[in-house]
Amino acid sequence: MSNTADQSPLGKTAAYQTSYAPELLFPIPRQQKRDELQLTGRLPFFGVDIWNAYELSWLNMRGKPQVAIATITAPADSPNIIESKSFKLYLNSFNQTRLANTDALLALLREDLSAGFGAPVHIVLTLPETFDRVRMGELEGTLIDRLDIDIDQYSPSPSLLSAASDEAPVEETLVSHLLKSNCLVTGQPDWASISISYVGPQINEEGLLRYLIGFREHNEFHEQCVERIFVDIMRQCAPTKLAVYARYTRRGGLDINPWRSNFSGPPPANLRTARQ
Repeated sequence: MSNTADQSPLGKTAAYQTSYAPELLFPIPRQQKRDELQLTGRLPFFGVDIWNAYELSWLNMRGKPQVAIATITAPADSPNIIESKSFKLYLNSFNQTRLANTDALLALLREDLSAGFGAPVHIVLTLPETFDRVRMGELEGTLIDRLDIDIDQYSPSPSLLSAASDEAPVEETLVSHLLKSNCLVTGQPDWASISISYVGPQINEEGLLRYLIGFREHNEFHEQCVERIFVDIMRQCAPTKLAVYARYTRRGGLDINPWRSNFSGPPPANLRTARQ
């Protein structure tokens, strides 16, 4: 039987385990929400989910605490996402766990998280001696938040999206800091900045901004929102190339940054934004 969001630790009192407990990870099949978008068979995108974990700590063999920042990159075609509270509980289970070195930690993280996502994940640890190399940056593109518009709809409506199909195609990147959705289970707010890069008929900026603000009362996980946005833009605006990238603010020491694209190229830079 597949895990569902309401069976997860979200919204429930949980005792924090401080000894290694991989069983705390709670995978949820991606296909459950993709069925709502009528995505079956080959996906119309590829991509990754970039997780940054800022509250990772363990003990060395002499009992001295160690800390690091972990970046976990999971492929979008993996069978599962991992519910974020369970991810946090899992990471906290290392707090009083003695490990020989960072290689031992990486081995456990790779094994457990690859099993949870159902596909190999890429993990990088940033140790304190290189914290000063962690860079920040903002999403680049045309900021559509500058538009002075009236809003009275706070659920996503694909019909708001349109493009100038009778004009020459354009290549541009549109950015907004006004994306807000809510946790699928608890209803807690999730805040994000989003970048939409495309080639094709020029997308109407006002309609796009209204559409994005329409997620304000919408309940879905980060990854699911980004896939919904990608699919709706593809269906309504018909770009030949499209990439959607959202940088969500952290909760519980974790931020999640989904990227979906239908054209070749490297994943976007994992630059922490001012709100993260």
